[in-house]
Amino acid sequence: MITRRAQYEAVRRVVGPFLAELQAWQRRYKRLRRRGGKPKESPFGPPLESVGPLKDLMTRHYLEGRYADGAVPVAWVTSGFPVELLRALGYHTLYPENHAALCGVQRLTPEYSDRAERDGYSRCLCSYARTDIGGVLLDKTPAGRLPRPDLLACCTNICQTVLYWYRCLADHFKVPLVLIDTPFVYGEAQEHDLTYVRDQLAEALTTAERVAGRSLDWDQLARVVRLAQEGSVLWGECLAESRQRPAPWTGFDGFFHIAPIVALRGTEGCNAYYRHLLDELRDRVKKGIGGVRSERFRLMWDNLPIWFNVRELSTQLAEQGFNIVVTTYTNAWAEAGRRIDPDDIFGSAASAYTNIILNEDLDRRLALMKRLAAEYQVDGALLHSDRSCKPYSIGQVDLKDRLGAELGIKALLLEADHNDPRAYSSEQGATRLQAFMEGFQ
Repeated sequence: MITRRAQYEAVRRVVGPFLAELQAWQRRYKRLRRRGGKPKESPFGPPLESVGPLKDLMTRHYLEGRYADGAVPVAWVTSGFPVELLRALGYHTLYPENHAALCGVQRLTPEYSDRAERDGYSRCLCSYARTDIGGVLLDKTPAGRLPRPDLLACCTNICQTVLYWYRCLADHFKVPLVLIDTPFVYGEAQEHDLTYVRDQLAEALTTAERVAGRSLDWDQLARVVRLAQEGSVLWGECLAESRQRPAPWTGFDGFFHIAPIVALRGTEGCNAYYRHLLDELRDRVKKGIGGVRSERFRLMWDNLPIWFNVRELSTQLAEQGFNIVVTTYTNAWAEAGRRIDPDDIFGSAASAYTNIILNEDLDRRLALMKRLAAEYQVDGALLHSDRSCKPYSIGQVDLKDRLGAELGIKALLLEADHNDPRAYSSEQGATRLQAFMEGFQ
């Protein structure tokens, strides 16, 4: 235990920072080598310099994770779980959804999913779940090694699939599972709904304390909650820069830069990164630098990205002057900042984690999309009908029709899967997208 803790601290305090500095030096060296050469023609604006620090931050996170189990308590957590409780108890947290997206970008999902399917998991299941379960069964990951969990923590505010997914993981690893079950919200969450969630938070805390072998420091929890609130606000400010014309980055950029607010919410490292990103975005706005070189039309994206096809989609759009300037998915992590309150930790957590876009009725979703469409001055919308995320995709036909009827917004329903390329025809998708764009000419 002492040796393991020493390894973990050495990686966290020495090896991680050294590798980050080495990677930064390599980036500076490459930039110097490229100077003087003819820049390659691209439909995109100059790449964000913040991409380098983002890679450094997430690399350090996964590197620390390799040595976390046996050194500190480890929890595997769903993206919608109130992680502040765990972070204040010293847990190293891993987000299987975040890791599955990493696998999706690297097109590893078919291999991992095949392994899960051989054990009886249907291809109709969420591709995040199949990717994660298959990776566990194969004991493979592009991150090198994932720490073994001491605790599994899930919240049903994003979908019910996570409950069954995490039950499978709990059975595999033989560790406790804590659950926060959030009632579905029609209109506004009622007080009895929030009381139900607050009571579960107290129960989850008891289990988390037992597994961690320590009691909660309430001052530390308040500090973590303040950091989570600040991080959510900073993330929202980064997104809000795209209200400018031209937008200084793209919605596809946002899909990647969302990683810290998901995986490192409630840490100073997360917030420092977003302060750096915000400074760069504001500087690009002042200089008139756009994420797309010649922005002519502005679009909204609904649902998760198509991780394995991001480059192809973004390039096809950018070549004709279309920019995704706002997405409902990345915006969800900013909305929480409006509700988090360090002076009412459990009450505000119940409100913030219950009022999630996937846990709200279609009227609320439509009202949100209308607000975003107005704030970001969008000309059209792409609604990703995601085979793997049925709760996000249900009702999109009605949303598409109402956006057109009530706001005059042209919208395309693009059928795909967020992680599994076997459920998507890129040729058909490109053809439908081209026809959609021609309608703006």
